[in-house]
Amino acid sequence: MNLPKTLLSALLLAAVAVTTSCTIAPEPNPHQKKILKAQWVNPYPPGSYAYFTAEPSYPKTYNVYKNSTAFGALEKDNIRVEIDLSLQRARIYNRKDIAMDYPIASGRGTFPTPPGNYRIVEKIEREKESNLYGTIYDAEGKVHKTDADITEDEIPEGGEFKGAAMPYWMRLSWKGLGMHQGRVPRYPASHGCVRIPSKVASTIYPKLAIGTPVSIVLQDVQR
Repeated sequence: MNLPKTLLSALLLAAVAVTTSCTIAPEPNPHQKKILKAQWVNPYPPGSYAYFTAEPSYPKTYNVYKNSTAFGALEKDNIRVEIDLSLQRARIYNRKDIAMDYPIASGRGTFPTPPGNYRIVEKIEREKESNLYGTIYDAEGKVHKTDADITEDEIPEGGEFKGAAMPYWMRLSWKGLGMHQGRVPRYPASHGCVRIPSKVASTIYPKLAIGTPVSIVLQDVQR
């Protein structure tokens, strides 16, 4: 049977429309598991030094690692300190075991802390004040300048200079280099000395005797 072309075209379009409208999308599989983004998990035992240093916040963290057994057994003949300028952290060793890892702040910009091998040559627990850096007051006792350098900043007439307090002072050289309690931002901030957080300073001061070896290193480490 011969149908007119217009009728044949209409029938074909209708067939396509029916076929398209009857196409049913497959229902989602209710048992299909969602693909979750993989999360990093610290592979080391909690409480271990490996776990502490593997954390993404290390070395910028203010947290302190302490191995109570190794720290409690520290003696004059088995203790040494390593200060890492690159990480702005210090480690106390009991022979090869790390007894403590804590944040420090070393010398900034034009006052770099010099790397090298030192020994503690003097200890002053409370009375130590800087004879170079501190605060200048005017004749009325008001602050004239903070973070003053007595070699460069002039004291107004009738005023005075008061050196910055440096509790738990542990001298490393007779040229002014030492370790002491101070403000510890997570970047170099001192005039060359190594600043230690207050709670850490009071804890380690009794353990670090005159003659304790201290190495200051600058490693090319990026995290």
